[in-house]
Amino acid sequence: MKRVFAATLLGALILVGLVWFLNLRGEGEMRQTPPPAPPTSDSVARGAYLARAGNCMTCHTERGGPPFAGGRAIETPFGTVYASNLTPDKASGIGNWSADHFWRALHNGRGKDGRLLYPAFPYPNYTLVTRQDSDAIFDYLRSLPPVQRPNTEHRLRWPYSTQAALAVWRALYFTPGAHEEDRKQSAEWNRGAYLVRGLGHCSACHISRNLLGASSDMMDLSGGLIPMQNWYAPSLTSPTEAGVADWELPQIVHLLQTGVAPRSAVLGPMAEVVFRSTQYLEPADLRAMAVYLKALPQSHQKQEAPSQVMSARMAERGAKLYDQHCAQCHGDKGEGVAGAYPPLAGNRAVNLPVTANLVQVVLNGGFPPATGGNPRPFGMPPFATVLSDADVAAVISHIRSSWGNRAAPVSEFSVSQQRDSTGS
Repeated sequence: MKRVFAATLLGALILVGLVWFLNLRGEGEMRQTPPPAPPTSDSVARGAYLARAGNCMTCHTERGGPPFAGGRAIETPFGTVYASNLTPDKASGIGNWSADHFWRALHNGRGKDGRLLYPAFPYPNYTLVTRQDSDAIFDYLRSLPPVQRPNTEHRLRWPYSTQAALAVWRALYFTPGAHEEDRKQSAEWNRGAYLVRGLGHCSACHISRNLLGASSDMMDLSGGLIPMQNWYAPSLTSPTEAGVADWELPQIVHLLQTGVAPRSAVLGPMAEVVFRSTQYLEPADLRAMAVYLKALPQSHQKQEAPSQVMSARMAERGAKLYDQHCAQCHGDKGEGVAGAYPPLAGNRAVNLPVTANLVQVVLNGGFPPATGGNPRPFGMPPFATVLSDADVAAVISHIRSSWGNRAAPVSEFSVSQQRDSTGS
């Protein structure tokens, strides 16, 4: 019995040591540094641009609150994480941070005091950000007006609220990294890879996650449900979802810059990304991202006939509802109106295997972002108070099986679940 206990204790100690060691990977020595010199105007301007590219303000600004002062609630399957104050307030912000502290947060996912940060802050992507860019962003943030706003304590369930659980997660799923140039690719492709994989953290949404909120490949862009938002970020590596390998580069650039393109429009969380971030990027950076996205290897999956078929009653109901509520904008045959309302016939978003986005748009409406290139976007009104769950299921199922579309019907139960989870 003593031998079993000793072996168990030894195994536990080895495991603890391994977790401790893995969480120190890439951890440099933190030295006492003198107060940083005032940032130069060039560095502040560069940092402001990079903060836009990283869409930092969206998460670190509470609705109606001062920019970058934190407080925004980020819902996760494990509880609520609250974004921190990034203004240079010394009591509650980053006024007492050094550039080394800020770099460690981005590169290693650790706070000023060394505590492990939750990956709702996307340091699995930001670890690729260069030290030069990190310093510029830090210079920009410390040029902002300080706002005294104490950080809100996270509300996470046990054991996810513990540093020990976070250390295990990091040991399993996080390794500090660096952006490495691919010499086989052009400088433009490499710049796009840096923006998409690192600063732009596109995989934070366009990724499939396991029960612990992680992926075996954090740079994967094969699509996934965005936790707690009931939106599906479609695969960027599939021509039947959101792959752009067969698009012209100007079309991809236009989508990122304006939110609309001849073959697509952005809604939901991606509309916010375009509104807050990508519409402000330099043309060269937008083109670099387009070059990288266009070059992503595409997985060609044959679309199979749906295993489920609508009942005749559901089909009749869906067709009637479409004529009543949808045809005036999208056309009798789903042809849409160029420059205004997208066609539904052959629309990739309509035929997605995951129907969360369609249900969201029908219930809650949806608009592309208002941008400089599309200041008055056409959109769709909400029908949550007009259509029942059965109505929503019927009309979406009708659209998914008409005009050449061959997708599976939507059940009333799935609509009801989504309505309940969003409070629609």
